[in-house]
Amino acid sequence: MLRQVVVTAADVDDRDGLKQVLTRLKTAGVARLRKLWADGGYQGAAIRTWVANQKKTHKIDLEVVAKQGGGFAVLPRRWVVERTLAWLMNFRRHARDYEVLTRHSDALIQVAMIHLLLKRIK
Repeated sequence: MLRQVVVTAADVDDRDGLKQVLTRLKTAGVARLRKLWADGGYQGAAIRTWVANQKKTHKIDLEVVAKQGGGFAVLPRRWVVERTLAWLMNFRRHARDYEVLTRHSDALIQVAMIHLLLKRIK
């Protein structure tokens, strides 16, 4: 289930996007978030320190899934993100970047996820 969406411009670093996601979750009062799985782009002392400082209000554990060996390998928990992105790409509006404003993309992602969840209820 999708808990939070943050759509940013292409020049925004992934780590800054993570900060925006966690800030929005904190503001929304989400208290059950315990673990974050992230890829190698989220490594670094600065982001780990920032997430550790969030532990004062939320008990969040940032786990960076490291690439193992050479060649293609399915990374643990990475398939969850890839599967969700594949579901979103089935909607025509997400196949290309038609939106001018990031808040429109944000809203359409939420609508698509609501649609997917409602289909599961049937």
